[in-house]
Amino acid sequence: MSEELEQILLQLTQPDNAAIQQATAQLKQACKDPAVIPALCAVISSSQNPLIRQTATVTLRLKVKKHWKKINPNDRERFLKAVVLQVFMQETDHTVQHALSQLCAVMVKHETPDRWPALLQLLNQATKSTNPHDRQVGLLLLNKVIESNPESFQPHYFQLLQLLSTVLHDHNNPIALYYCILTLTEITAFIGTEEMKQMRSIIPDLIVALKHLIKANEQQATEAMEVFIELMEIEVSVIVPHVAGIVHFCLEVASDTTLSDSLRVKALSCITFLIKLRSKSVLKLKLLTPILKALFPILTAAPPLGEHDPEDEEDGDSDDNATDNANPKHCAAQVIDTMALHMPPEKLFHHLTPLTQACLSSEDPYQKKGGLMCLAVLAEGCADHIRTNMLSSVLQTVCRSLSDSSQVVRSAALFALGQFSEHLQPEVSKYCSELMPLLLGYLSSLNEAKVGHVTRAFYALENFMENLGADIEPYLPTLMETMLSALGNTNKLKIKELAVSAIGAIANAAKESLVPYFPPIIESLKGFLIATTEEMRSLQTQSLDTLSVLARTIGKDVFSPLAAECIQLGMNLTDNIDDPDLRRCTYSLYSSVATICPESLTPHLTAITTVMLLALKSTEGITAHLEEDKNFVLLDDNDDDDTDKGAEHLLEDEPETDILESAGFSVENAYMDEKEDACDALGEIAFSTGVAFQPFLESSFQQVYEMRDFPHEDVRRAALGAMGQFCRAQHKVWTENPSEANHQALLKLLDVVIPCFLETVRKDSERHVVMGVLESMNSVVKSCKEEVFKNPSYLREICSVIREVLTKKTPCQGGDPDDTDDEDQQAEFDAMLQEFAGEGIPLLASSVPADQFAPFLNDLLPLIMSKTKSSCTVADRSFSIGTIGEILQALVNAPGGRGLAGRLSNRLLPVLVAGVKDSDAEVRNNSVFGLGCLAEAAGPIVVSDYPTMLSVFSNLLAKESDQRVIDNLCAALCRMIMSNIDAVPLKQVVPALVKHLPLKEDMEENKTVFKCLVMLYKHSPDMVQCKLLTPKTQSMLVALIRQFAQNHSADFQAAVGSLPAEQQAKLCAAVSAS
Repeated sequence: MSEELEQILLQLTQPDNAAIQQATAQLKQACKDPAVIPALCAVISSSQNPLIRQTATVTLRLKVKKHWKKINPNDRERFLKAVVLQVFMQETDHTVQHALSQLCAVMVKHETPDRWPALLQLLNQATKSTNPHDRQVGLLLLNKVIESNPESFQPHYFQLLQLLSTVLHDHNNPIALYYCILTLTEITAFIGTEEMKQMRSIIPDLIVALKHLIKANEQQATEAMEVFIELMEIEVSVIVPHVAGIVHFCLEVASDTTLSDSLRVKALSCITFLIKLRSKSVLKLKLLTPILKALFPILTAAPPLGEHDPEDEEDGDSDDNATDNANPKHCAAQVIDTMALHMPPEKLFHHLTPLTQACLSSEDPYQKKGGLMCLAVLAEGCADHIRTNMLSSVLQTVCRSLSDSSQVVRSAALFALGQFSEHLQPEVSKYCSELMPLLLGYLSSLNEAKVGHVTRAFYALENFMENLGADIEPYLPTLMETMLSALGNTNKLKIKELAVSAIGAIANAAKESLVPYFPPIIESLKGFLIATTEEMRSLQTQSLDTLSVLARTIGKDVFSPLAAECIQLGMNLTDNIDDPDLRRCTYSLYSSVATICPESLTPHLTAITTVMLLALKSTEGITAHLEEDKNFVLLDDNDDDDTDKGAEHLLEDEPETDILESAGFSVENAYMDEKEDACDALGEIAFSTGVAFQPFLESSFQQVYEMRDFPHEDVRRAALGAMGQFCRAQHKVWTENPSEANHQALLKLLDVVIPCFLETVRKDSERHVVMGVLESMNSVVKSCKEEVFKNPSYLREICSVIREVLTKKTPCQGGDPDDTDDEDQQAEFDAMLQEFAGEGIPLLASSVPADQFAPFLNDLLPLIMSKTKSSCTVADRSFSIGTIGEILQALVNAPGGRGLAGRLSNRLLPVLVAGVKDSDAEVRNNSVFGLGCLAEAAGPIVVSDYPTMLSVFSNLLAKESDQRVIDNLCAALCRMIMSNIDAVPLKQVVPALVKHLPLKEDMEENKTVFKCLVMLYKHSPDMVQCKLLTPKTQSMLVALIRQFAQNHSADFQAAVGSLPAEQQAKLCAAVSAS
């Protein structure tokens, strides 16, 4: 049979489609014969044609992979296990050896090394051979079989590490070094404590070996450097003693401009990863200064003469949110970005400021650009620090740079301004009167042909406008004239797209004020959305995004008449165009429409959910990196895998391994974004449509649940968020349609979702996934309250994970042993994570009886109070005191809350009083709020503390200039009066209170103030009329009451209803009077 088989395989290699088809059919038939195994082994052993030997090996590998259990055991031993190894060492053609090593790797998945002693013997002999070529071949085979089944080799790791340690000194054999390092990378995840010490001792030799490999083959060295990232991610303790050596090596590589960009980027990526996982170690070892000194020459390097940096090119679109990972300059900025996200800003700025200032004061445009890019990437991670200490100065720097003679500098300034606008809210919006005219003037002066630069200008303007709120109104006519003109007049689709995007940002700020411009906007968007040409695709996706924003902002009365038409537009697009970006934008549109007009979505739920669930199930856009498809280089030639591709389809009787369980995979961004947006939309649509979504809830939940472990963190976060939304949706359905079936469905959902949330916090290594889960869990507890705690273990478990986050014990917080130092200083995002956890405490307090919650609160409260110290950051002080206030507010209505608040008062009162004297207005504001809530929650128990509280408030009122603090002080006085009216000297307090009414900023507290005034009037009408209703204050109070009646009509009617009939009539007359 072997001769016949060789002829078939020869025919497969001919450049003749008809011959290939005929040979394919013959090979499929031959493979059904059990004798094909010995025959293929014979061809591999005896054929003189290396291409046939390779094709036979690939065919045999596929047969083994798919039908191992069906192969005769005798054939496995006599032919496969014996012949393959013999042929492997005799083979002279490296492409065939490469194919044979892949065959062995597949066999090792089924036949462990201990059941194949000949394999271990061959590996031992070959890797220790005095012949360099034999060592290369042996290490190739070793790498392949270990990559295939690393766990099965664990009993041999000690000897294996000894061998690899020796190979690392074989500096004249770069191929051996390459496969040695790849093998080290593969076993990293499986080494035990016994091998840790060995692995640790190898690191210095590994660095030296990599230096030699770089000289021989930069591409292989780039791949081999993955070993550092693998060690950091899986066994970081191995590299801790060698952090300084690794950093200096990576900086040396990154700074060498003679090396390839991909190698330099890999070196910078290693540093980025190290900072993410071990920022405290980097600081402790004093590595921050050398890292920054190496980064700045990369960040400020000028491109070759006559060229531009990619983002400064004018012939392509600029995407300011993308990082070009093949570009050392962008990667250097990414390292600084990572520092900002993971290091205390005080320490980072101490080292960074002199370098940045030197760049900004330079005359060299690329030095200036580097300084501006540095400021830009700091904005997200160090937002509080910049807002508090340097916002005015950095804005002045950026604004000056907008008039620089170099477009390179102006572009960088626009990018920085866009980043500031996105991350430094709300403070940056206070510069509206200076920045809006500057940006509008700059935009009007631009040459439309310079699309890249115009894109940057729109990016800055859009980000700045989006958060302006009512402050945008003076600029609306100019803005809309500019945008509508661009939609109607320009021939450049990119400019139209930018204008459409800007209209979305304007809508977010202007809301109903945009109504006069709505008709021409809608007509333009409709025109774009009915086009069918490919060139319109990007404009259409942006139009859908802006339509979604308009649905949420323009007002229900204005948008509702268009809701059904918009849904149909979206469905028509996705029916006719297969594009993941377009589909994800329709999902966003559907969820936006559902929030204002859910009934318009109901008839289409079957079609809409079907498309979304298919997107979640789909593997389209996913590329598997299956082990047999990797290129393995034996010599310097490039491997040619064409024959693999020709044979892959021959044996498809059994299903392939799940694509997501393969050695690894990558997902195209568009498909990944589609999955993320599908999860977000399903959750929101389920909540908005309520009962109408019930037929789709189970299938939607099941598919979203499957995405909770998706490798990409954004999809994971969205899936977990949607699971929380499904719980809230079911709770809403149950409260609106109370039935045992609906109640049980809610409890069943909670019993799946809550454990999933808890597990994610305890296991996920991505900080923003854990933030999202904590936020979702807080929303579920806020909505479902006591229903969450029908399972008695959940209160303990949720409190436990909150404690773990507050004490930095979760994987996403790094577990850095150096974290014990400088405990008052941490990265802002680490503080933000703890804030998400802390926000859950008052929600728990409002959901369970106080006596049940008290032991857990006593455990958590010291962790919150430790952040009130004056040495803590403003953000920490504000958060901790705000959380205390919210806990006390939650205890007001909790069963048994008064007793618990009273027991806590001695601990909390001094903290809140000290906070009233804080230098920061937000801390003072939260402290005042907390004191008012303490009075309300503890009631008579704290009457003896009233003189102290009133004295503190009196002193504050005499000198306070921040209006929000004054508003909260008024509300706190009202809470004290309502809790213990007899303990308050009304003749002194009420006039002082009324003097500062109506409230100017914190309108939420109007409810508290009005409730107090009604109580005062009811308690002592004569005193109120004499002392309160002077001619000066009467009109003000009537205005206040009228405002409250409009904004809180239900509460107003309830309060008025508690008054005697005569007083009711007077109030109603005052409110209805013009």
